Amino acid sequence: MAERVVHRRGYRKGLGGEMCAEFLGTFVLILFGVGSVAVAVAGLPGSGRQTADFGPANWLIISWGWGLAVVFGVYVAGGISGAHLNPAVTLGFAVRRDFPWRKVLPYWLAQVVGAFVAAALVYACYRWAIDAAIAKAGETRETSLTTYSIFATFPAEYFGDSWWGPLLDQIVGTGMLLLLICALIDTRNTAPKANLHPYLIGLVVVAIGLTFGTNAGYAINPARDFGPRLFTFFEGWGDIALPGTFEWFSGYWWIPIVGPLIGGVVGVLVYDLLISPVIKARLSEREEGPATEEP
Repeated sequence: MAERVVHRRGYRKGLGGEMCAEFLGTFVLILFGVGSVAVAVAGLPGSGRQTADFGPANWLIISWGWGLAVVFGVYVAGGISGAHLNPAVTLGFAVRRDFPWRKVLPYWLAQVVGAFVAAALVYACYRWAIDAAIAKAGETRETSLTTYSIFATFPAEYFGDSWWGPLLDQIVGTGMLLLLICALIDTRNTAPKANLHPYLIGLVVVAIGLTFGTNAGYAINPARDFGPRLFTFFEGWGDIALPGTFEWFSGYWWIPIVGPLIGGVVGVLVYDLLISPVIKARLSEREEGPATEEP
C-alpha cells in the first residue's frame, strides 16, 4: 500500500513566505542603493581614490547604484511576492484591485524591516569612513547632514522650510514610477519579454534620479526612506533623522512617506484611466470584428 504523505501548509506557502521575499528583496534594494551613496559620499573621498569635491560623477554612481539595486531586488523576490519592495507599489496595486488589501500592512512591515536591517549592515561596513568624514568636517553626528544623507533623504536648500515643493516632487516622481511599472508589466501593451522588466524598471529609477533626484533625494519609496531614517535616529543623528529638522527644514520625516503613497495611487489611476480603456477597446474590436474566411 502506498504511503500517505501529509503536506503541511507552513509559512513558506502563504503570506509568511511572501513577507520573507519582500524583506529580502527590499534588503537587497537598500543594501546596494544606500551602499552606492556611501561610496559616493564617504567611501571615495575618504579612501584617497577621489580628490575632487562631490560632483556629477558621484551623482551618476548614486543614480546607477539605485537603478541596479532595484533590478536585483526584483529578481530576488519577483517570483514569490511580486517584488513590490515599496509601500507605494503595494498601495497602488491594492487600489487597482491587483492585490488584496489584507496583505498591505504585512507587506509594508516586511519592507520597512528589510530596509532597516540593510541600512544597519551598510553602516557596519562604512562606519570607519563615516566617522572619518565627520571628523574631517569638524562636526558631530547630530550636525552632519552629509553623512546622514547616505541613509535617508532631505529637501534641497532652495525649498527653504516649504513642505509643498518636496511633497510635489515625491508625488510626481513616484507617480511616474508607478505609471511606468503598470506599463512595463501590462502584457496587453508592449511589455518586455524574457523577464527583462526588472532591468527596465531599474532604468526608470535611474531616469527619475537623473531628472528629479536633486530636489529631495528621490526617495519615491516610504520604506526606502523610513527604515534607514529610523536606523540613523537610533545611531545618533538625532533631529536630522527624526523629526527631520535641520537649518532650512523641519519636521520633514512624513514627506517621503505621504508623498510617495499619494504619487503611487495617482500613477496607477492615470494609467488605468488613460491607457487601459484604450487597450481594452482595441482588444474588444478585434474579438468582435467580422471573421475572415480561411483560404
